[in-house]
Amino acid sequence: MKLKQKINIPLDEYINFSLYDKKFGYYIKKNPFGQKGDFITAPNISRLFSEMIAIWILSFWKNLGSPKNFNLIELGAGNGEMIKIFTESFEKFHDFKNSCKIYIYEKSPTLIKIQKKKLKDKKVKWISNLKEINKLPTIFVANEFFDSIAIKQFIKLENLWFERFVNLKNKKMAFFFDKEINMNLYERKIRYKITQGQKFIEYSEDGINYLKDISKIIKKNKGGLLIVDYGYLEKSMKNTLQAVSNHKYSNVLKNIGNSDITHKINFYLFKKIISNLGGLKNKITTQRNFLIKMGIIQRAEIISKNLTFMKKADIFYRLDRLINQKQMGNLFKVMLVQNKESNFKLGF
Repeated sequence: MKLKQKINIPLDEYINFSLYDKKFGYYIKKNPFGQKGDFITAPNISRLFSEMIAIWILSFWKNLGSPKNFNLIELGAGNGEMIKIFTESFEKFHDFKNSCKIYIYEKSPTLIKIQKKKLKDKKVKWISNLKEINKLPTIFVANEFFDSIAIKQFIKLENLWFERFVNLKNKKMAFFFDKEINMNLYERKIRYKITQGQKFIEYSEDGINYLKDISKIIKKNKGGLLIVDYGYLEKSMKNTLQAVSNHKYSNVLKNIGNSDITHKINFYLFKKIISNLGGLKNKITTQRNFLIKMGIIQRAEIISKNLTFMKKADIFYRLDRLINQKQMGNLFKVMLVQNKESNFKLGF
């Protein structure tokens, strides 16, 4: 989409342009990760995070019956740090390593270049469509994937529903406005009664489609989806739209293509969607509980032995960022989607 062709566009189209336009898109033209970027994700805070996920993947694979061929797919791999730690961790488990086909699903050509440089000499394949994967048991890992997918917003005023739009007549003075919508038609389109009990709605069509497509693959071929993302569990939706630039919150409508635009996941909605699909079940906990149950504190104690005070302090400072209830510990949730007959619950 070219902005000059449209003046008024729905919020999700505006977000998609800002993040993924081939020329101006935030994720297309720059590396947003790390100290020099706009934000830092858990794998870049501490390798312990990725190690815990790697252990979880190994255990889940064993629970599947240790299939001799299976897929491991990271959805949106950022700068490739987590997959890098995965491959290093898997080196010690030869049966697993020989059975595992690792894929990265990534839309950004810039990030793919960064990932390929970091993962040089690693047996990793890149895909741009989930239909490219073979019909093997598949483990999907989505760390801060769903929060980067565009959302629509709807507001109920009296008995009418309005969709949020962006006016781009003057790109330097863009503004929101609301346009009346036939919500019955929209609900028929998405095949979900999204308005039930709601006065405000955030809904990602693409995000829910990913969730449905991945769930269908899991149902058909066995496997699971591990989601780590920031969000909330309440049924009532709220406005969580935000932009981040240089590690600070910024105006969603300013500096188009130069800020990350994100939102918090409504995990109650995810649970309902999965339940409606049938044949699957889900578990959810906080990042703090998941990592502690996976043994991250004990792992930190083991690797910090015989280190200098400064190095030991750095390890536990980074650990605190991951599990502190006032930082990422409670804000981030971990969700597992798996086949109904599976009783796997490690970390939950």
